[in-house]
Amino acid sequence: QVQLVESGGGLVQAGDSLRLSCVDSGRAFSDHTLGWFRQIPGKEREFLAAVTWITNAPAHANSVRDRFAISRDVAKNEVYLQMNNLKIEDTAVYYCAALTGQVLSSDYRRYTYWGQGTQVTVSS
Repeated sequence: QVQLVESGGGLVQAGDSLRLSCVDSGRAFSDHTLGWFRQIPGKEREFLAAVTWITNAPAHANSVRDRFAISRDVAKNEVYLQMNNLKIEDTAVYYCAALTGQVLSSDYRRYTYWGQGTQVTVSS
């Protein structure tokens, strides 16, 4: 059973950077694709980035590709989302998600496993 736990959120100022982390507390990642999404209350979950665990192929949403970067550390069994030059509109709950297989997808409905989310608040 995949059990995702995110960390690294918090309150920052516009222009700051944050790195979110996601680990599988149940077992090591293997044949999975890991994704990062965010959600603002009342809005649909938004895709940010994904990476295939085995082949390490990344994908980023056009809206954030110049500021956000996904990566993974096999030795630590973690996936990261590096967020630079944060803006007020980046304020949201950020989620880590996983699907089985090496398939990059931006569709949140394809992801089976989800973390509890971590709040990121960007102030002016």
